[in-house]
Amino acid sequence: MNSKNLQDELLRRSGVNPKKCMRCGKCSATCPAYDEMEFHPHQFVYMVETGDIKPLLSSESLYRCLTCFACVDRCPRGVEPAKLVEAVRLSAIRAQGNNRITPDDIPAILDEDIPQQAIVSAFRKYTK
Repeated sequence: MNSKNLQDELLRRSGVNPKKCMRCGKCSATCPAYDEMEFHPHQFVYMVETGDIKPLLSSESLYRCLTCFACVDRCPRGVEPAKLVEAVRLSAIRAQGNNRITPDDIPAILDEDIPQQAIVSAFRKYTK
């Protein structure tokens, strides 16, 4: 898939209009996974807007995003960066033809300290 088609697919899948972004950085400033990410939420938005998507597809930042939607809540323009991250993640997983986690992997990583929301989020994130 060429870059323009991929960009169109990501925008359609996410429902996000990255052109609304004014690059204030509030989304990245509130991100709890900021230190773990190579590309931060505001960078995802800009890179998708400009069509520079290939680096995102191979970035571990896709799997560092907690999908907590703090960036969505903080954005003054309603850009919803987390939805773009989810769309890029889904494209990367589909391109690889595999998932990062299966239901059989879950019992080995569970412990009593993990909140159920984290388990559901991880399962949703890695099984699309």
